[in-house]
Amino acid sequence: MKNRWLIAIAAVGIHISIGSVYAWSNFTDPLKSMFGWSDQEVAFTFSLAILFLGLSAAFLGHFVEKYGPRKAGLLAATFFGIGIVGSGVAVLFESRMLLYLFYGVFGGIGLGVGYIAPVSTLVKWFPDRRGLATGLAIMGFGFAAAISSPAMDALIKSVGVQWTFYILGISYFVIMLFSSLYLEKPPEGWMPEGFKEKVQAGKAKAKLDLSQLTANEAVKTRRFWYLWIMLFINVTCGIAILAVAKPLAMESIGIDMVAAAALVGAIGVFNGLGRIGWASLSDYIGRPNTYTAFFVLQIVMFALLPYTSNQLLFIVMLTIVYTCYGGGFASIPAYIGDLFGTKQLGAIHGYILTAWAAAGLVGPMFAAWIKDTTGSYAGSLTFFAGMFVVALAVSLLIRVDIRRLQEKNEKKAKGHTPVEVS
Repeated sequence: MKNRWLIAIAAVGIHISIGSVYAWSNFTDPLKSMFGWSDQEVAFTFSLAILFLGLSAAFLGHFVEKYGPRKAGLLAATFFGIGIVGSGVAVLFESRMLLYLFYGVFGGIGLGVGYIAPVSTLVKWFPDRRGLATGLAIMGFGFAAAISSPAMDALIKSVGVQWTFYILGISYFVIMLFSSLYLEKPPEGWMPEGFKEKVQAGKAKAKLDLSQLTANEAVKTRRFWYLWIMLFINVTCGIAILAVAKPLAMESIGIDMVAAAALVGAIGVFNGLGRIGWASLSDYIGRPNTYTAFFVLQIVMFALLPYTSNQLLFIVMLTIVYTCYGGGFASIPAYIGDLFGTKQLGAIHGYILTAWAAAGLVGPMFAAWIKDTTGSYAGSLTFFAGMFVVALAVSLLIRVDIRRLQEKNEKKAKGHTPVEVS
């Protein structure tokens, strides 16, 4: 029997590798100076990778369920490795289209499969601490930029952009390869040592999922779309501010460029901390309460940020926003398990992540449009506060659906009526 904590470490290995996509900005200035490409042309590489992350997670979620986490992880390692090494070939031939193909398409496919493969497995290995387990892996994705960014910067300065892609591509492939080889599903009905005995003795309570649905059954339910909307709004608003954090801070509180860059690094750390912190907390307060807390906090933060000139208060509010942004990603797989069971969790997670792909396109473009139209980012912050009001309403609506299903499950347990799965 494999050790579930080593399974968690293997999952972190995969997520730290693919999460390096968030450090893409290290390549922006070198590529612009080498080939004369515009900011928009270089940035499109990142947008394309996030788009294919969402698409591949949606379309290959069934592959994860059918062939298991090991083969899915190996597929991710292959695509991501080819994507990064191929980006070096694109630099060699000075081809922007090749860069889009390798980093954007191949790398993006590796991102999507690599993101969902270990997470769905971890939920099954940690029936007692779902939030903690998914928070650990997805924390790796959040912290990856902080780890990769200095390495990328040092490599670009010492060996150049082309060889940086080669070295990183091979390194990520090796890490993902060995991590994937350790991944494995637990036996059906498996519980950690001591937990089963505690459940039988009444000292602990086994988490009962509301239903056990396939991915195709799940997308026909209201609660699936409630989750989709909540993730879409959380990511749209968060990623928009992430894209403009440096100029926003300089405009709002008058700090210089160096201090603003340091702030961007700090909120990246809080993004990672929020993933493990909120996801772990959700094991105790429940996923519905966790998401409601995200939206209540962010309504207040986004409403006040445009009117905050105090530097310390501005920074505190921005870091709170980023713990919620990261926490939203980390808590969603456990929420999916609670509502739909673990039968096809990877495939359902893949479908839900299309919200990320959509948000990755909408959020930054909207924030930039508001800036161009009004000359300030303040308008977009106020609009996002309004979006969080909608998200809060959805987080309350989903509770009605949950309560209805719980009541039907209770009646079924008493032998009164069969439970519905819709």
